[in-house]
Amino acid sequence: MKHGKILVVDDNQGIRSALKLLLTPQFAEVQLIASPKTLISTMESFMPDVVLLDMNFYTDINTGNEGLFWTSELRKMYPDVQIVLFTAYADIALAVEGMKRGAFDFIVKPWDNEKLIATLRSAYEATPKAKMPQVKSDSIMYWGNSQQMQEIRHSLEKIAPTDATVLITGENGTGKDVLAREIHALSSRRHHPMVCVDAGAITETLFESELFGHVKGAFTDAHADHVGKFEQANGGTLFLDEIGNIPLHLQAKLLRVLQNRTVTRVGSEKQIEIDIRLICATNMNLEKMVHDGHFREDLYYRINTVQMHLPPLRNRAEDILPLTELFLKKYAVKYHRPVETISEEAALRLTSHAWSGNIRELQNVIEKAVILSEEKALLLKDLSMNTPAKATSTVSLTLDEAEEKTIRDTLSRCNGNLSMVAKELGISRPTLYSKLKKYGI
Repeated sequence: MKHGKILVVDDNQGIRSALKLLLTPQFAEVQLIASPKTLISTMESFMPDVVLLDMNFYTDINTGNEGLFWTSELRKMYPDVQIVLFTAYADIALAVEGMKRGAFDFIVKPWDNEKLIATLRSAYEATPKAKMPQVKSDSIMYWGNSQQMQEIRHSLEKIAPTDATVLITGENGTGKDVLAREIHALSSRRHHPMVCVDAGAITETLFESELFGHVKGAFTDAHADHVGKFEQANGGTLFLDEIGNIPLHLQAKLLRVLQNRTVTRVGSEKQIEIDIRLICATNMNLEKMVHDGHFREDLYYRINTVQMHLPPLRNRAEDILPLTELFLKKYAVKYHRPVETISEEAALRLTSHAWSGNIRELQNVIEKAVILSEEKALLLKDLSMNTPAKATSTVSLTLDEAEEKTIRDTLSRCNGNLSMVAKELGISRPTLYSKLKKYGI
């Protein structure tokens, strides 16, 4: 059953059309308007749970940006509604300012579909009237036939019912977030919220406010109290993804909360007790980071009561075709395509591919292939897969072209995770944003 009523406010017709197609299958109701001129009347009639609000429209109002103005207005008039800001790379600073005014989060254009949906779901789960979905009788995790996955499944059956803290490791795209949701779904906390946080995406200045909350007046433009992620997850599960990206000096603040099981909102002295189950995930080698002095040893042991490692897809080739069939059926229904099976040539191509992006890459390839397909069988020509450049290539690139190609390749390899991209390229996030804008990525 789908949950949540989403209101999208964006003046771009193309974006509204794309979001209509993307969000309608994911949420109970989706309504889209082109201008904030009708925002209040739509709020009254539609009564959304979450507003996805563009930062810039045709005119400026008072603050120089309508997004900031309407964020403040909505927070005052509809305190139970969560606001997710929609912004271009050039307006990141404005989006951060919007979060200080009470926005739940922000999404950068061009957006990643999975991240956008996950953010809107998290925003909905943070609303007082959110109704948690019923736990399905069947598993939300595909376990496959490989021995490694069956061993993980056996361990999960013993771990999930407990409150043990779990650290999930594995490469990008192996399904760490899906495994975390499976743990929550099989736990005694399944009827309470599961709040997901991309720790690597939170700026250092907003870290405490986002995780621990803040009170009205704690800093400039803190116009209302903000409930942090720990409080939002009270009684349920807090999932901290990309935990290896948290800077060393902020790790101490996180450790203190985990040890004391209390949070103190920014600007307050009141300690608030929290009751959560913690699940963390990372694609980094935390043991090496501890050895190199980049990750606190005491925090590592605090989050690592039980460790579960998801193997890369290339190490369990027997699961590639069964996963392909699952994705094929899913997207054939979603896009109303007649495709029912896969040709031998296409199957051979899939099983021989390295899958550096793991399950996420496979899912993306099959989705594109289903969209392109015209027959009942998925054919080799339908598959769009990245292949290494030929060694015989003699094409020379300018410095700008080489830089753009490097950034695009790194974005693809890191599955759009900007924190990882910046780290791998050895540049700051602001520099990365500037280059993305420069090359129109």
